[in-house]
Amino acid sequence: MDFSGYQYPSDIILQVVRYYVSYKLSTRNIEEIFTERGSAIDHSTINRWVITFAPKLEQNARQLKRKVSPSWRMDETYIKIKGEWWYYYRAVDKYGDIVDFYLSKERDEKAAQAFLRKAINTNGLPDKVVIDKSGANALALHNLNVKLWLSVVFILNLIEIVDVKYLNNIVEQSHRPIKQKMVQALGWKSVEGATATMSGQEVWTQIKRGQVGDLSLSIWERFYALAA
Repeated sequence: MDFSGYQYPSDIILQVVRYYVSYKLSTRNIEEIFTERGSAIDHSTINRWVITFAPKLEQNARQLKRKVSPSWRMDETYIKIKGEWWYYYRAVDKYGDIVDFYLSKERDEKAAQAFLRKAINTNGLPDKVVIDKSGANALALHNLNVKLWLSVVFILNLIEIVDVKYLNNIVEQSHRPIKQKMVQALGWKSVEGATATMSGQEVWTQIKRGQVGDLSLSIWERFYALAA
């Protein structure tokens, strides 16, 4: 990861990004912390660092993520960006490990299909997907099964679609860190800011759950190692 041209060294930049995506701290909170430590970093600079580096860290983590269970729980939640509601699609496996995430302006079959394509490209085809009474999600999964059926090769690998609310509690609860960050930020001011924050938060969650990195290292060392 290239840190050339920045006033501060990579270890400071990565620590600042980790503080923001890992804890309930605003950019101004982090500005105060680092000012006390002798590094006068403006909150707007912190925001730019998060937007620049969090997505890159997530892309690196995606290449290293351990395999998840083929039994997924899929859901979406509301996210406010520039005063408008967007939709944050997420899936975890039956153990609560992160499968994938996707931000969309719309909540419809097309968005659900885009999320599923992204998740399958990284994690492979699931055996089962649990949803929560979402007609758009059910239709997207049904149409995916039709494509699998017509492909012949995957005729024995159709996805079981399960609509049972209590089974989806695990993914609904895992939305909380994102929602808390949204409330703290009073809604994000830009799509790129929201996307970067979510990317960083998902990476941190995966690291804490042991999905990414060398488990002999501490969780913060695993985070910093993603920039190597």
